[in-house]
Amino acid sequence: MATGIALIPVARASDIEAEAARRSAEENAVPVVQGLASHVRDRWAEAKDAKRDLEERMLQCLRQRRGEYDPDKLSEIRMQGGSEVFIQMTSVKCRAATSWLRDTLLGTGGDKPWSLTSSPDPELPPDAVQMIQQQMTDEIMQMMQMGGQMPDPSIIQKAALGMKDKAARAMREEANKRIDRMERKMEDQLVEGGFVKALDEFLDDVVTFPFAALKGPVKRMRKQMAWQDGQLLPSEVIRNEWERVDPFMLYWAPWASKIDDGYVIERHQLTREALETLIGVEGYSEAAIRDVLSNFSRGTMNEWLWIDTAKAEAEDKDVTETTNTTDLIDAIQLWDSVSGRDLLDWGLQAEEELDPHLSYPCEVWLIGNVVIKAVLNYDPLGRKPYFVTSYEAIPGSISGHGVSDLCRDTQQMVNAAARALANNMGISSGPQVGVNVSRLPAGEDITQMYPWKIWQFQSADFNDGSPPIDFFQPQSNAGELMKVFEMFSLRADEDTMIPKYMVGGHQAGAARTSSGLSMLISNAGKGIKQVISNIDTNIITPIIERLYQDNLRYAEDPDLVGDVHVIAKGANSLVVKEMEAARKMEFLQIILNSPVAQQIVGMPGAAELLRDMAGNFDINTDRLVPDRDQISTMEQQAQMIQQLQQQVQQMGQIIQQGASMLEGAQQGGGAPQQPEMQNFADGGRVRVGTPAKPQSRNMYGDGSEAGGRATNLITPRYMDNR
Repeated sequence: MATGIALIPVARASDIEAEAARRSAEENAVPVVQGLASHVRDRWAEAKDAKRDLEERMLQCLRQRRGEYDPDKLSEIRMQGGSEVFIQMTSVKCRAATSWLRDTLLGTGGDKPWSLTSSPDPELPPDAVQMIQQQMTDEIMQMMQMGGQMPDPSIIQKAALGMKDKAARAMREEANKRIDRMERKMEDQLVEGGFVKALDEFLDDVVTFPFAALKGPVKRMRKQMAWQDGQLLPSEVIRNEWERVDPFMLYWAPWASKIDDGYVIERHQLTREALETLIGVEGYSEAAIRDVLSNFSRGTMNEWLWIDTAKAEAEDKDVTETTNTTDLIDAIQLWDSVSGRDLLDWGLQAEEELDPHLSYPCEVWLIGNVVIKAVLNYDPLGRKPYFVTSYEAIPGSISGHGVSDLCRDTQQMVNAAARALANNMGISSGPQVGVNVSRLPAGEDITQMYPWKIWQFQSADFNDGSPPIDFFQPQSNAGELMKVFEMFSLRADEDTMIPKYMVGGHQAGAARTSSGLSMLISNAGKGIKQVISNIDTNIITPIIERLYQDNLRYAEDPDLVGDVHVIAKGANSLVVKEMEAARKMEFLQIILNSPVAQQIVGMPGAAELLRDMAGNFDINTDRLVPDRDQISTMEQQAQMIQQLQQQVQQMGQIIQQGASMLEGAQQGGGAPQQPEMQNFADGGRVRVGTPAKPQSRNMYGDGSEAGGRATNLITPRYMDNR
């Protein structure tokens, strides 16, 4: 039966895969792509061979942290027989160091290990400079019009300095506002990008291995729920992310003393989902990624390294399922600088002319023989997005020492003492028995001992006088072995600078009192300060600077731009966190208890101090402390209320004075004296003052009254006439 024509063409999966393979082959057939792929393979082979010794040491660190012997050492112990006990001293030290670092760097509540601050003298933008010049010109013209002649140069210079200082103050205030906005934006980006989780995992690596690494910002396509047309729908966004880099997956140039000195290679083990997130991200070839996805489960895109098997064994994983899985493929990511001559020889046609004598930074992703990404000039300064440091850094080397390295010798001695102690305790726990087998009858069992056992003997040949059974007690060396054990345990405290009392261990002497223990902890903090300084300098500061510069390049908000410096607060917080909180509390008490200080600082200053103190706790400061605008409104309202109260008080005084004047007039019978006028702040006028006493109309020359009803007296003149 004839079939109709399909109105909606449907592509088969095989056709889509074939089309992706064809496009990928065309892209990878370009000479420059083939040249980059060959370059990646050469670098990869060189980096693998150079890291072999370091990988062996890293495996030792991993086994030591997990409380396991190296295979060679375990074979020697089993050949000799006896105990295989492993004292997990390294694990205790690593956990203590990790907790110490987390408490310092991550803190609690609103603490974060970094902050932004403006430079002491922010650079003025061109429009601000032009505004200052225009103001100077206008003021000079005004002086000339008033004086009729050119003013003195010293006056002009003084006016210019005043205007410049005023503009600089305004710029600092504007810079601080922009810094606050930028800091909030960056903190939100770090939280959404997983920086806190990555830093937490990084701290475990830095105490365990010779080095630890963080990577970021990395732009990835992620799905998230967002409001669209009034509905909550899934959407795809590209955001910055940070991640911990597995030390076993990071390689670098053998000659490099810093991570940015030479090429860097990261080996990725990707799932299908992780590879799919790269589709649509700028710089990645969608056709090449789809070609890889079509061949994902065929097992032809894995590197099969020896370190994978050894690492799986050290982590107690199933070696076969871990190393032979088809759910993961290997991707080689190379960050390198390629000479312009090589790029020209490979036939690269760039928009800008390439200089054969210069090097150009590039990023290349290689999966099997397929290049899925090749980008030049990924960063204006040619920096790699990797940040590496060590617990104990070694100048001139990327890798250093971890806690596992620092206490390896003491760990071995403690283990040896513990094994000897266990073996000696087992041997000396009961008597040893010597048996003269020639005195025992055939079939006598000498392998068991129990109470009330009957031993059979026979006569000795050749007049042998030795006893048939001899019991003796082996010597116990537990005391000496315990001293050796304790000595090297204490030595580990010095090697790692992590004393026992930092994790609650008993410490005799000064640690018995609170002040003594505080002094010991303060001294121990001097050792961890160097570790935190390494993390501040090599990890936190460059990561925050990179994110800030990324926002300057790609942010759409012009109000975020400013002249800033990044401050890592880790090392400082270890020393001054508690002391600073106590001093802030004392300062707040001074302000609240001193009227003079309150007048100087005012409500905005007190609110700022309260906001800073509340920020150290898990408190919503916006709900607790008003902002500056609200404080200003509150001050204006308080001033208005005070003025109204003063006016009401003055009106009360006026009313009281008027009542007194009226009462005096009624008693004296005269007219009240006109009070003097007083001005109000609102422009009104009232009469104030005490009225003069009214004078009687019947007065004699000596000032006495002439009599009348009010006095009922007889005048002196009348008495004289009588």
